[in-house]
Amino acid sequence: LQQTRDCEVITVTIGATVPTGFENTAAEEVQEKIGADATISKDRGRIYFQITTDKLSQVHNLRSVDNLFVVVEEYDNYQFKDSKEETLEDLQKLASKLPWTNALKVWKLNTSLKKKRGPHRRPQGPKGKGRRGRNFQDRGKANKDVVETDTMETVTAEIEKLQLEPQAPTTGQGGGSPDLENSPLGEQQEVEGQEPGPKALKFRVTCSRAGDKHSFSSNEAARDFGGAVQDFFQWKADMTKFDIEVLLNIHNVEVVIGIALTEESLHRRNITHFGPTTLRSTLCYGMLRLSKPQSSDVILDPMCGTGAIPLEGAIEWQQAFYLAGDNNDMAVSRTVNNICHIQKKRLDKSSTPGLPIDTVQWDLCHLPMRTNSVDIIITDMPFGKRMGSRKKNWDLYPPCLREMARVSRPGSGKAVILTQDKKCFQKAISRMGGLWRKHHTVWVNVGGLHAGVFLLKRTAGIFGQTPEDVREPLEEQPGKEKTAEEREKEVKLPS
Repeated sequence: LQQTRDCEVITVTIGATVPTGFENTAAEEVQEKIGADATISKDRGRIYFQITTDKLSQVHNLRSVDNLFVVVEEYDNYQFKDSKEETLEDLQKLASKLPWTNALKVWKLNTSLKKKRGPHRRPQGPKGKGRRGRNFQDRGKANKDVVETDTMETVTAEIEKLQLEPQAPTTGQGGGSPDLENSPLGEQQEVEGQEPGPKALKFRVTCSRAGDKHSFSSNEAARDFGGAVQDFFQWKADMTKFDIEVLLNIHNVEVVIGIALTEESLHRRNITHFGPTTLRSTLCYGMLRLSKPQSSDVILDPMCGTGAIPLEGAIEWQQAFYLAGDNNDMAVSRTVNNICHIQKKRLDKSSTPGLPIDTVQWDLCHLPMRTNSVDIIITDMPFGKRMGSRKKNWDLYPPCLREMARVSRPGSGKAVILTQDKKCFQKAISRMGGLWRKHHTVWVNVGGLHAGVFLLKRTAGIFGQTPEDVREPLEEQPGKEKTAEEREKEVKLPS
């Protein structure tokens, strides 16, 4: 391949951030698709695995990872000094001791691959102040929004102009802002009065830190480590229009230094029409993989929102058939638009545009489907935060789970349910003992909320013949279940 001529095949460690709780799922996918054994970090939401650089493009096709980076160096038990000043001084000294060469080769190859994939829009960084309150001045003209496709020869020449090797140190300042989005290859500026030569890279340092025994803040670590990186390479610090992002990940005594390989999170795929509670595509993939779809399965999402779950399934597991429905007409419209967007993209790439998916507007407590007709149900139930309320959930969950049990196949049907309203869900499931059995739970972080992904198995009980599904759905208030004596008195009341 052309790209391997510019970067010899070497073995490197790749780090990936994944939805918290689905680390094992991501590790399984890495083993299945790349043949590499992944290590799950102590810091939840990260995995690490080794690859040869000829497999770099395959890494970008993983469905369970949010962001990717190449590891420069990792320390399992970094010895932090007691005082802040000594610790920050150590971080400054660390920058010049790190083995940067292979990581920078991978970044260079990765940039070539991104360029080869075609035009893309540059993410727009914030103007004026960073999210942590620092003032950032934009230098020069704003970068162009669209980067045109180049031939590999042009790309290689363009990257070769960038200064990747360390230079003689001069006074400089560096720093980082932990939360800003990545940016691709930036505008290159010539310094007046100097001979044309390697162009200085624009960079920033992003520090993520977890642990309560550190004497320093994330900003202080990014500032001091970034300043040392700038002095070592003679790169230019730029918080918004940077070419390269250096990552400093600190989790208690575990320290990993890396270089980012993704401009924006890979979970931002499939969806162009977002709703108030659109799920990450990577989380949807994890839920689907948990259900183990088989060929010819009928998979249902009765509360599809924007269609993120069935869309991810229809793209990855194309031998199954997907039904996406919602009672909200806006949600149904968004789902249809998202499906059309994917179909158009597939048509533009000369691949089969059709997707095995249908969209319906319905009442989720009275689904227009035959009894025992669905193999798998995967859905995101209302949390009662942005949509609905906790009080409404007590009325919604029992009849919804009962209707899901009706359409599921007895003995083989499965349901994967995401909800943050765990108390209401657990109560509803406890009243469904004859229809559903809780098999497995994955605890996840959804937008800062601690939620559960519950894998349910449908029992062999025949719907309509168990005590659970002959009750009136709304007969009890939450926490005030009627006693057998009260029900008996009601039955004996004269008509």
